[in-house]
Amino acid sequence: MNAFATHLLDGLNATHGQPGQLWFDAGPGGLPFIHVHNAHAQACISLYGGQVLSFRPHAHTDLLFLSEQAVYQLGKAIRGGVPLCWPWFGPDPQALGRPNHGFARTRLWSLLATGHTPNGETHITLGLTDEPDTRTLWPHAFELTLNITLGATLELVLTTRNTGTAPFDITQALHSYFAVSDSAQATVTGLDGCTYIDNATGAHGVLRQQAGGVRFEGEVDRIYTGAPAELALQDRAGQRTLSIASTGSQTAVVWNPGAAVAARMADLPSGGERHFVCVETANAANEVVTVAPGGEHRLMASIGLAMP
Repeated sequence: MNAFATHLLDGLNATHGQPGQLWFDAGPGGLPFIHVHNAHAQACISLYGGQVLSFRPHAHTDLLFLSEQAVYQLGKAIRGGVPLCWPWFGPDPQALGRPNHGFARTRLWSLLATGHTPNGETHITLGLTDEPDTRTLWPHAFELTLNITLGATLELVLTTRNTGTAPFDITQALHSYFAVSDSAQATVTGLDGCTYIDNATGAHGVLRQQAGGVRFEGEVDRIYTGAPAELALQDRAGQRTLSIASTGSQTAVVWNPGAAVAARMADLPSGGERHFVCVETANAANEVVTVAPGGEHRLMASIGLAMP
């Protein structure tokens, strides 16, 4: 770890640290991590990417999946947790050779604030603003904030503010990797009857309609339109159900690469695809968000364990 990183972490611990409850250290690759241990849960957040990597309510296993072979390197995305796809979701919408899923997940975010509620929840606010490097990729002025609330549930609020003089369009996603014991025994409920764009290998973006729950017997790569605000992920092998509630979104992305695609992913161990399912709160496909000058848009997801 270099002198700058050591100085950064020392400053963060001096200003925001609380021994045993909230502290900062260098994670893999020397990336700055935030650790939280409060009355409700434990969590780990990477300032690189503004990415929640782990969220474990007390007496439970982690709700999020993080690949054992994730790459922790500047310019590379971390496989797992909740990557932030912004200001576009999926391939470069203008086919200019820019990175998939935008640039927010491969930038170092700033810590703006930390705090606690009377009932022991922890609040963390991270921020990202435009700079010459981002403007070469996307020529707009913006302020992006991520408000993270860690309690019995994990709440994420991604707010986009237009600080420029012209409107801009975004697509985006909270690309949540949820841990499951066996994806073949997992089901996403709440999408019955919704139309989806099927992007799995060979599907070429064909439109289909969901019948019943979403199962994972192979590759699943779907963008659901008109998605409801509340979904659930049943992990039968793990004997638990996760709830996902959203606002500011009418799109849900459900993804698992399946064995064949996963075998080509260097940052995923053999068989790793069986241990996660992505259920993403998004504005994607035709749900393009226009943010006026001085305006903002809030995308929120609340993630927790459903009561039995």
